[in-house]
Formats: sequence, structure tokens, C-alpha cells
Amino acid sequence: MLDESLLDTPEALAEADRRGLLRGAAEAGARVRTAARHAAEAGVHDLKPDGRPRAILIAGPGAAATCVADLLGKLAGASSPVTRLAPTGVAPAAGALRWELPGWAGSVDLLLITTPDGTEPGLSLLAEQAYRRGCTVVAVAPTRSPLTEAVDGAHGLFVPMATAPYEHDEPLAASAPGVLWALLTPLLALLDRTGLLSAPPEALEKVADRLDQVAERCGPAVATYSNPAKTLAAELADSLPVIWTEGASAGPAGRRFAAALAELAGRPALVSELPEALAEHNALLAGPLAASADPDDFFRDRVDEAPALHARVVLLRDRPIGGLTAAPTARDLALSHDTPISELEPEEGGELETLAELIAMTDFAAVYLALASGA
Repeated sequence: MLDESLLDTPEALAEADRRGLLRGAAEAGARVRTAARHAAEAGVHDLKPDGRPRAILIAGPGAAATCVADLLGKLAGASSPVTRLAPTGVAPAAGALRWELPGWAGSVDLLLITTPDGTEPGLSLLAEQAYRRGCTVVAVAPTRSPLTEAVDGAHGLFVPMATAPYEHDEPLAASAPGVLWALLTPLLALLDRTGLLSAPPEALEKVADRLDQVAERCGPAVATYSNPAKTLAAELADSLPVIWTEGASAGPAGRRFAAALAELAGRPALVSELPEALAEHNALLAGPLAASADPDDFFRDRVDEAPALHARVVLLRDRPIGGLTAAPTARDLALSHDTPISELEPEEGGELETLAELIAMTDFAAVYLALASGA
């Protein structure tokens, strides 16, 4: 059950936020600036690549590495394929995970290692393997971690992860808002130098400014009726989020939202891209999860029962209404099945700015849902 009164009580939100999630979301802009400074101090802007790498390989644990690979793959496009190296192991623990380079990886490929931990022996072994193969290695991880020595031994580039003092007390959630930007920002600066995407310092500063703007609109002191993130969190109470995305950048943002809902709020969610989502989820919206579906006896006493779980469509778009779009059809399909729909669309700006706004707003919503539901 969602405690909606908690959403409009900043003091209670702060008390409930034992993991520092809300603070991490509010400080996302500052985290981008710090991470960009770390990248510059590590020498990223002084690099003079001989050319574009044939392929980008990304390794790291958890949802953060998955999201980083997803985002970089979309932003880089077809210029160089981006592949995430999925770990193997018997448990999702630092000592149990192992990564392997594909057989074709060699001197013309770039290995990116991203981790909010840095103690994984498997990542240190991967850096050594990449060195033997001739791959260039770049890592973003907490400073003074065992991975630092491994990357130095591989003659790679190490960028210290931008962390906050309050995050040192306990392990970071992979979907925590601050983690994503701390890992992603240095890699955006790096791939800008290689020519795979456009993320010069001025673009990263605009991203930080946009994140600050979202924090002002979605902060804990802003009432629910004028706070889009709190509003979305309240709308998703007792709902199964069915996340539909439209636009190249909205896809990774939607998948990031689903991962954050699962890890931070303990809520399942489905995600798909338009227009394919209309066929994939049509039967779902027409089934027992539809808002109008209630197969039980209408007169049965439900006072002591949890509310039934019904679908709610969340439409994320990274471009304004107009042109070729499936959004009107998506709205018609949802409403034809009496399914409510929530919509988020960023203000105009560059691709990185609009992507940052979508991620920040959904991050805030996931955090508010987690705090108000006691997750």
C-alpha cells in the first residue's frame, strides 16, 4: 500500500530514505559535473585516438552496467557496435562473477569496465585478459579499489568514480540515480574523443543543467499536484506499469525505469517500444489485468483485502507530438480497454538533454514509489 501522505511530508521522506536515493536523484546534476571533472583530470580530453575502435565491449555488474551499455549503444548508433559482456557465476556477488572476452576481441577493440564496487576479481582478470589480447582498457570505479591496480597493470586508463560521502556507508544499489551518472559521464566524454558520439564538455554541462531543472520540479518540497514524479508514483500505486516508449532515446530510459522499479521499489513492470508494443500487449490489456476486469463477486467484502493489480500504461516519448508517431494509436488502445495512461515527454533540447530529463523524472518516480510504499 502506498502512503500518499508521506509524499507531501519532506521530513518523513528524508527519514524514510535510509539509502540516500532521493538525495542521489536531487544531486544528479552535481554528479555529472564531478564525473566530468574526474574524466578531465584523468586525461580523457588529452587523448588522441588513432581512429574509431572496431567494437566497444562493456563489462560490469548489475543494472547500472546494463543501462550504460544500452545508452551508449543507442547514442553511438551503427558507428561501432556496443556489446555488453554478461557475467557468469553462481551468485550476484563480487567474488562469484566472471567475465570473458569474445574470441574475436583484439587490438582494434575497446573494453570499458564500469562498476560501483571495484572489488570484483572477475573484472581484474578481465582487464588482464584484455591486455594480453591487445585491447585498450578504460575503467570507471571507486578510487583505491583493487580494480585500479589491475587497470594500471594493463596500461589502461582509470577514471575515479564520482561518489558522495553518504554512499560509503553501505553497498550502492545498481539502480541508484547517482550511480548511473557517475559511471556514464566519463564514458560519454571518452567516446566523444573517439568520435563515436557527440558529448563535448558544453553538452555535458547542459545535461547537468537539465538534471538540476528536473530536481527543482520534482524535489521533495514540491507538492504532489505540481510534481510530475510524485504524481506518477501515486498513479502507479497498486498498478502494473506497462511502459511504452517512442523514440530512439526513450527505449533505454524505459528499460532503466523498469529496472529501477524492480530494484528500488520491488515492483514488476513490462516495457516495450512502439509501435510493436501495441501488438505485444494488446491481449494483456484485454485480459484480467485490465482496469475494468473484476471477475470476483461485486458484493464480497473487500475491506481486509489488498487492491487488485491492474495495468497502467506509462508512455515515454523523446520527441514532441507531430510527424510520424504511434502515440495516438497507443492512447486509443489503452482507453479502449479502460486502461489509464500516464505520459512523460521532455522539453526541447539536444538528444543527451532530453534523455537525461526522461531518466531523471522516472528515477524520481521510482524513488518516491519506493519510499511511500516502504520498500
